[in-house]
Amino acid sequence: MMKETHSSYQLAEVRAEQYFKRLRTEVLERHFIPVLTDDFSEWKENHVNLPFLAGPKKDSSIGYRPYLKWLDYTGKLDPYLRRSAAYLYMRDLGKAMDTAEAEEEIEQTVRRLKKYVAHSTEEKAGTLSRDELYRWGEKEGIELSVIWLFSKLSSVAEHIPDELNAGHAKRKLIKIIAGVVLHAYDQMGEDIEEDVRAVKLDEAIRLGYAYGLTYPFVDDLLDSNYLTDKEKEQYSAMIRTALLTREIPELGEWPEGKREILAYIHSELSEAFTYMKNHQSPEALNTFFSESYVFFHAQELDRNKELSHADYTNEELLIPVILKSASSRLIVRSVIGADEDKGFDERTFYYGIYNQLADDFTDLFDDLQAGAVTPYTYYWTHHKERTDLVNPFELYFAVIANLIHYVYSSNELAREVILDRAINGLKRNKVRFGAEKYKEVMGLFAAGMPEFNRLIQKLVKKAENVDFFDKLLRDHMLAQLEKDRTDRETFSSLTNELREEMNSFLPLGEDIQNALPEERTLREAANYSLMADGKRMRPVIAWMMGMEFGLNKQDLIPVLKSLEYMHTASLIFDDLPSQDNAAARRGQPALHIAYTNAIAELTGIFLIQKATLEQASIQSFKPEAVLSLIQYSANAAMQMCRGQVIDLEEKKGSVSLEELNSMCFYKTGIGFEAAVMMPAILAEADEGERQALKQFAHHAGIAFQIKDDLLDTEGNSEALGKPAGQDEENGRSTFVTVLGVDGARKQMWHHYCEAIESLQGINRNTDFLKHLLDYLINRQR
Repeated sequence: MMKETHSSYQLAEVRAEQYFKRLRTEVLERHFIPVLTDDFSEWKENHVNLPFLAGPKKDSSIGYRPYLKWLDYTGKLDPYLRRSAAYLYMRDLGKAMDTAEAEEEIEQTVRRLKKYVAHSTEEKAGTLSRDELYRWGEKEGIELSVIWLFSKLSSVAEHIPDELNAGHAKRKLIKIIAGVVLHAYDQMGEDIEEDVRAVKLDEAIRLGYAYGLTYPFVDDLLDSNYLTDKEKEQYSAMIRTALLTREIPELGEWPEGKREILAYIHSELSEAFTYMKNHQSPEALNTFFSESYVFFHAQELDRNKELSHADYTNEELLIPVILKSASSRLIVRSVIGADEDKGFDERTFYYGIYNQLADDFTDLFDDLQAGAVTPYTYYWTHHKERTDLVNPFELYFAVIANLIHYVYSSNELAREVILDRAINGLKRNKVRFGAEKYKEVMGLFAAGMPEFNRLIQKLVKKAENVDFFDKLLRDHMLAQLEKDRTDRETFSSLTNELREEMNSFLPLGEDIQNALPEERTLREAANYSLMADGKRMRPVIAWMMGMEFGLNKQDLIPVLKSLEYMHTASLIFDDLPSQDNAAARRGQPALHIAYTNAIAELTGIFLIQKATLEQASIQSFKPEAVLSLIQYSANAAMQMCRGQVIDLEEKKGSVSLEELNSMCFYKTGIGFEAAVMMPAILAEADEGERQALKQFAHHAGIAFQIKDDLLDTEGNSEALGKPAGQDEENGRSTFVTVLGVDGARKQMWHHYCEAIESLQGINRNTDFLKHLLDYLINRQR
């Protein structure tokens, strides 16, 4: 096995040497210049307008959604999506462009993309949002696969060392998984049965994750400064052993501060490794290990180079680039065990370096700063003393000419896409580098072909409509991921700040020392329950909702107090022996255990009245609004009682899902509804917005309760602040007992999607409600 894997690298190396030899001849003899000059001469007719024919110009900097709408308005959306789809088929699927089948598939993809563009919003477009992914999973019957993926992506992000970029890792993983799923779709026939289709898509998601995991936890980890040089040698040796022996080596000894993260990484990679071994045919598995070793070894050769070393040969610099760029795409095909396709293998092998050279050019200054050796950084550093070095920018255009005329047999669509991509890349880099830096870069890399460079730069300046959907999508996704990360941190920080502030005004402290003994007991008992380790979610929601309505924080304090008093009262009643008979709540003995049943009952009544008193003391709003608030609150309390009765009654027999949803809403969802509705009532929000808020609260509350049921089944008592497994012990019907764990998870995500979709009816910033939902379903207590 080991010998066979080594042999595969040697064979790939010979092939890469032959390819490079041909490319170097093209560069030395400048064959690509007249060929591409003719190509560009024909190409520019569709991309460079005469001044008096030029229409209004807009670029993607105006925003994702507005740009797409502008393209549609000007009639440019179809060709824009067509070249983007064709590029996808060339790069990710290795398709030939000269068949009727390819034409039809590209047109189908354009229709799907156009439909997606038409129905997506600026906020959601391109983000691959969880609700959209889950809805896709529902449609394909693979909801549990999508839920599994959500859990994995979240876990990976939590375990990414600070030296790596968690957002970049997540995006890369999603991109790779999408590529594997795309290959899986490509392999399916139109008449495939639904259950077989679901199995193949489930495997594609899991295989895509398993393969994609190597990017953050192998490549990025070894490229980062997280590990010392010695540790990198140890880690690389472990990966190499796994690829050569096809067995997972032990983790070994690591420094105390890194062992926990590396143990997690080792566990995840081991699980991924085992899954890939068990879900591929022997032939596909051999290809996978061979290509993976080629990729890993080529990466290692590049990673171990030093920029200061002045004696690397052209072959040492470029052969690993050819190998790793080709094998990274060939691996995807082997992962799903796709049918043998010699044409695919040829196209993909020759195509890889095209993208790699373009990416390395874009990353020139980042790589120089990091001291990374790429064909561009090495040429930039050593071109003066090494006149024998192949200029990578010239090599890039030699590759383009080779692809158009040798690999794709001068196909018109392939030429259009490849030349579009080249000019678009240079236009983007001119913006990225800045005009002066770009001029300096071109002054070096294009010095040997001045006439051709003048043509290229003229096209960079004048060419229109050469951008691509995937780049727009990537930029938008990166911006959204960064915004999501910032918003999430702000949400978490603000939530903690508000929780701390509420803890300062929630206690019933007025004249407690001078109160009569019996009243003092009630106040102390109330504070015992109030000041335990509560999440304060309802008043936090109300506070944030009030901020969105423009309400003053101080004016809302009575509302926040009343919400927490009502909620705490409901928990006290819920824990009583006559109801759930719970021994602990919020990390301490339940109130009836710490005091007595009677004191607990009276304290609950006391807190309800205290809540009403707080609402009646509101001074800063119209009396009609305050009266409406009190009426709403009283009705909500009645509905909560109704939910508790349903809960008690259901213990006498089994319940349906509909009954469970109803009970859950009245017991839990109504509290969330109150948290969003009470600020809305005071702000006199219109009826449409109120209904949307109610819908959101309805589904968010049920999702919250399902998560509670799952935590009771699977959670940790210490983290929960109460004993786990109480529901089963008390014989209660829950989403888990009625639907099972998997069914409960599906229901939770269904309600998550319903809640997200209801936000479209709210005409204000709803980011905090989205982050609230994320918290509700991802919390561990």
